[in-house]
Amino acid sequence: MKNINLIIPAKEESESLPLVLKKLKKFNFKIMVVLHKSDKKTINSIKKFKIRIVYQNSIGYGDALIEGINKCSTEFFCIFNADGSFKNTEISKMKKILDKENLDFVFGSRYQGNSGSKDDTALTLIGNYIFTKIGQIFFNLPITDILYTFVLGRTSKAKKLKLNQKSFSFCVELPIKAKQNKMLMKSCNSYEYKRIAGKKKVNEFRDGYNILMFMIRYFFQT
Repeated sequence: MKNINLIIPAKEESESLPLVLKKLKKFNFKIMVVLHKSDKKTINSIKKFKIRIVYQNSIGYGDALIEGINKCSTEFFCIFNADGSFKNTEISKMKKILDKENLDFVFGSRYQGNSGSKDDTALTLIGNYIFTKIGQIFFNLPITDILYTFVLGRTSKAKKLKLNQKSFSFCVELPIKAKQNKMLMKSCNSYEYKRIAGKKKVNEFRDGYNILMFMIRYFFQT
Protein backbone atom coordinates (compact mmCIF):
# COMPACT_ATOMS: atom_id res chain seq x y z
CA MET A 1 0.00 0.00 0.00
CA LYS A 2 2.46 2.61 -1.19
CA ASN A 3 -0.34 5.15 -1.58
CA ILE A 4 -0.86 5.17 2.22
CA ASN A 5 1.54 7.05 4.48
CA LEU A 6 1.44 6.08 8.14
CA ILE A 7 1.92 9.13 10.35
CA ILE A 8 3.26 8.08 13.74
CA PRO A 9 3.49 10.84 16.37
CA ALA A 10 6.02 9.94 19.04
CA LYS A 11 7.15 11.29 22.38
CA GLU A 12 9.48 9.30 24.61
CA GLU A 13 8.63 6.01 22.87
CA SER A 14 12.12 4.49 22.64
CA GLU A 15 10.89 1.20 24.10
CA SER A 16 7.73 0.68 22.08
CA LEU A 17 8.35 2.37 18.71
CA PRO A 18 11.12 0.04 17.48
CA LEU A 19 8.85 -2.94 18.18
CA VAL A 20 5.98 -1.28 16.28
CA LEU A 21 8.22 -0.47 13.30
CA LYS A 22 9.57 -4.02 13.24
CA LYS A 23 6.02 -5.39 12.90
CA LEU A 24 5.24 -2.89 10.14
CA LYS A 25 8.27 -3.90 8.03
CA LYS A 26 6.39 -6.69 6.24
CA PHE A 27 3.69 -4.27 5.08
CA ASN A 28 4.24 -2.03 2.10
CA PHE A 29 3.45 1.26 3.82
CA LYS A 30 5.32 4.51 3.67
CA ILE A 31 6.10 5.45 7.26
CA MET A 32 6.67 8.88 8.76
CA VAL A 33 7.57 9.33 12.41
CA VAL A 34 7.01 12.84 13.75
CA LEU A 35 8.67 13.92 16.99
CA HIS A 36 10.60 16.74 18.60
CA LYS A 37 14.33 16.90 17.90
CA SER A 38 15.02 17.00 21.65
CA ASP A 39 13.75 13.41 22.00
CA LYS A 40 17.19 11.94 21.32
CA LYS A 41 16.50 8.57 22.95
CA THR A 42 13.56 7.83 20.65
CA ILE A 43 15.43 9.15 17.59
CA ASN A 44 18.42 6.90 18.28
CA SER A 45 16.16 3.88 18.81
CA ILE A 46 14.70 4.08 15.27
CA LYS A 47 17.72 5.12 13.17
CA LYS A 48 18.15 1.63 11.72
CA PHE A 49 14.69 1.65 10.13
CA LYS A 50 14.08 2.89 6.59
CA ILE A 51 11.50 5.49 7.49
CA ARG A 52 11.09 9.23 7.19
CA ILE A 53 11.73 11.17 10.39
CA VAL A 54 10.11 14.60 10.61
CA TYR A 55 10.91 17.04 13.39
CA GLN A 56 7.97 19.08 14.60
CA ASN A 57 8.41 22.83 14.96
CA SER A 58 6.54 23.06 18.24
CA ILE A 59 5.33 20.50 20.80
CA GLY A 60 2.06 18.62 21.24
CA TYR A 61 0.19 15.65 19.83
CA GLY A 62 -1.84 17.72 17.40
CA ASP A 63 1.21 19.66 16.27
CA ALA A 64 2.96 16.41 15.34
CA LEU A 65 -0.04 15.21 13.32
CA ILE A 66 -0.52 18.53 11.53
CA GLU A 67 3.18 18.56 10.65
CA GLY A 68 2.87 15.01 9.33
CA ILE A 69 -0.24 15.68 7.24
CA ASN A 70 1.29 18.82 5.73
CA LYS A 71 4.41 16.90 4.72
CA CYS A 72 2.48 13.88 3.43
CA SER A 73 2.67 13.38 -0.36
CA THR A 74 0.67 10.16 -0.74
CA GLU A 75 -3.00 10.03 -1.70
CA PHE A 76 -3.98 8.65 1.71
CA PHE A 77 -2.67 9.00 5.26
CA CYS A 78 -3.27 6.93 8.37
CA ILE A 79 -2.64 8.07 11.93
CA PHE A 80 -0.94 5.22 13.78
CA ASN A 81 0.13 5.07 17.42
CA ALA A 82 3.73 4.53 18.50
CA ASP A 83 2.74 2.47 21.54
CA GLY A 84 1.56 -0.74 19.85
CA SER A 85 -2.12 -0.23 20.72
CA PHE A 86 -3.27 -0.24 17.07
CA LYS A 87 -3.44 -3.37 14.93
CA ASN A 88 -1.82 -2.87 11.52
CA THR A 89 -4.11 -5.40 9.81
CA GLU A 90 -7.08 -3.10 10.44
CA ILE A 91 -5.69 -0.52 8.00
CA SER A 92 -6.64 -2.58 4.93
CA LYS A 93 -10.17 -2.99 6.32
CA MET A 94 -10.48 0.77 6.76
CA LYS A 95 -9.19 1.37 3.23
CA LYS A 96 -11.74 -1.05 1.75
CA ILE A 97 -14.58 0.77 3.53
CA LEU A 98 -13.30 4.14 2.34
CA ASP A 99 -13.04 2.94 -1.27
CA LYS A 100 -16.33 1.04 -1.34
CA GLU A 101 -18.39 3.93 0.08
CA ASN A 102 -16.32 6.71 -1.52
CA LEU A 103 -15.61 8.32 1.85
CA ASP A 104 -13.09 10.98 2.80
CA PHE A 105 -12.26 9.63 6.27
CA VAL A 106 -12.73 6.39 8.20
CA PHE A 107 -12.47 6.57 11.99
CA GLY A 108 -11.74 3.50 14.08
CA SER A 109 -14.19 2.90 16.92
CA ARG A 110 -13.78 0.87 20.10
CA TYR A 111 -17.45 1.22 20.98
CA GLN A 112 -19.43 -0.39 18.20
CA GLY A 113 -19.91 -3.95 16.98
CA ASN A 114 -17.16 -6.48 17.64
CA SER A 115 -14.66 -4.02 19.12
CA GLY A 116 -13.24 -2.97 22.47
CA SER A 117 -10.22 -1.71 24.38
CA LYS A 118 -7.64 -3.11 26.77
CA ASP A 119 -6.20 0.35 27.38
CA ASP A 120 -9.30 2.31 28.41
CA THR A 121 -9.96 3.39 32.00
CA ALA A 122 -13.33 4.19 33.57
CA LEU A 123 -12.47 7.90 33.39
CA THR A 124 -11.48 7.89 29.70
CA LEU A 125 -14.51 5.73 28.86
CA ILE A 126 -16.92 8.19 30.48
CA GLY A 127 -15.14 11.22 29.02
CA ASN A 128 -15.13 9.75 25.55
CA TYR A 129 -18.83 8.93 25.77
CA ILE A 130 -19.62 12.53 26.75
CA PHE A 131 -17.47 14.11 24.03
CA THR A 132 -18.78 11.71 21.39
CA LYS A 133 -22.37 12.63 22.33
CA ILE A 134 -21.53 16.33 22.16
CA GLY A 135 -20.08 15.76 18.70
CA GLN A 136 -23.15 13.85 17.57
CA ILE A 137 -25.71 16.30 18.99
CA PHE A 138 -24.10 19.68 18.33
CA PHE A 139 -22.01 18.92 15.22
CA ASN A 140 -24.04 16.07 13.71
CA LEU A 141 -21.02 13.77 13.62
CA PRO A 142 -21.71 10.22 12.41
CA ILE A 143 -18.82 8.71 14.38
CA THR A 144 -18.98 6.70 17.61
CA ASP A 145 -15.53 7.18 19.18
CA ILE A 146 -14.41 10.79 18.84
CA LEU A 147 -11.23 10.57 20.94
CA TYR A 148 -9.78 7.53 19.17
CA THR A 149 -7.26 8.73 16.62
CA PHE A 150 -6.95 5.61 14.49
CA VAL A 151 -7.94 7.49 11.33
CA LEU A 152 -7.47 6.82 7.63
CA GLY A 153 -8.25 9.60 5.20
CA ARG A 154 -7.60 11.41 1.96
CA THR A 155 -4.56 13.63 2.36
CA SER A 156 -5.85 16.38 0.06
CA LYS A 157 -9.07 16.65 2.08
CA ALA A 158 -7.24 16.89 5.42
CA LYS A 159 -4.96 19.64 4.09
CA LYS A 160 -8.01 21.71 3.10
CA LEU A 161 -9.22 21.82 6.71
CA LYS A 162 -6.40 24.12 7.91
CA LEU A 163 -6.07 22.20 11.17
CA ASN A 164 -4.42 24.18 13.97
CA GLN A 165 -5.02 22.44 17.30
CA LYS A 166 -1.58 21.54 18.63
CA SER A 167 -2.83 19.63 21.66
CA PHE A 168 -4.99 16.52 21.99
CA SER A 169 -7.93 18.69 20.88
CA PHE A 170 -6.82 17.75 17.36
CA CYS A 171 -8.81 14.53 17.72
CA VAL A 172 -12.11 16.45 17.76
CA GLU A 173 -11.00 19.26 15.44
CA LEU A 174 -10.46 16.87 12.52
CA PRO A 175 -13.97 15.30 12.40
CA ILE A 176 -15.77 18.54 13.30
CA LYS A 177 -14.10 20.58 10.55
CA ALA A 178 -14.47 17.71 8.07
CA LYS A 179 -18.20 17.50 8.75
CA GLN A 180 -18.67 21.25 8.45
CA ASN A 181 -16.89 21.11 5.09
CA LYS A 182 -19.39 18.45 3.96
CA MET A 183 -16.77 15.71 3.81
CA LEU A 184 -17.92 12.10 4.12
CA MET A 185 -16.91 9.95 7.06
CA LYS A 186 -17.81 6.77 8.90
CA SER A 187 -16.75 4.75 11.94
CA CYS A 188 -15.59 1.15 11.69
CA ASN A 189 -14.94 -1.47 14.35
CA SER A 190 -11.48 -1.38 15.91
CA TYR A 191 -9.83 -3.09 18.86
CA GLU A 192 -7.37 -1.15 21.01
CA TYR A 193 -4.62 -3.21 22.61
CA LYS A 194 -2.69 -2.36 25.76
CA ARG A 195 0.41 -0.31 25.04
CA ILE A 196 3.47 -2.56 24.84
CA ALA A 197 5.85 -0.25 26.72
CA GLY A 198 6.23 3.26 28.09
CA LYS A 199 3.68 5.55 29.68
CA LYS A 200 0.52 7.27 28.50
CA LYS A 201 0.99 10.91 27.57
CA VAL A 202 -2.67 11.89 27.95
CA ASN A 203 -3.65 13.93 31.00
CA GLU A 204 -7.36 13.17 31.37
CA PHE A 205 -8.34 16.37 33.18
CA ARG A 206 -6.14 18.87 31.32
CA ASP A 207 -6.78 17.38 27.89
CA GLY A 208 -10.47 16.87 28.63
CA TYR A 209 -10.81 20.54 29.60
CA ASN A 210 -8.99 21.69 26.43
CA ILE A 211 -11.22 19.50 24.25
CA LEU A 212 -14.39 20.81 25.88
CA MET A 213 -13.27 24.44 25.51
CA PHE A 214 -12.45 23.90 21.84
CA MET A 215 -15.86 22.35 21.16
CA ILE A 216 -17.70 25.17 22.94
CA ARG A 217 -15.71 27.91 21.17
CA TYR A 218 -16.07 26.30 17.77
CA PHE A 219 -19.82 25.77 18.20
CA PHE A 220 -20.44 29.44 18.94
CA GLN A 221 -18.04 30.66 16.24
CA THR A 222 -19.78 28.81 13.43
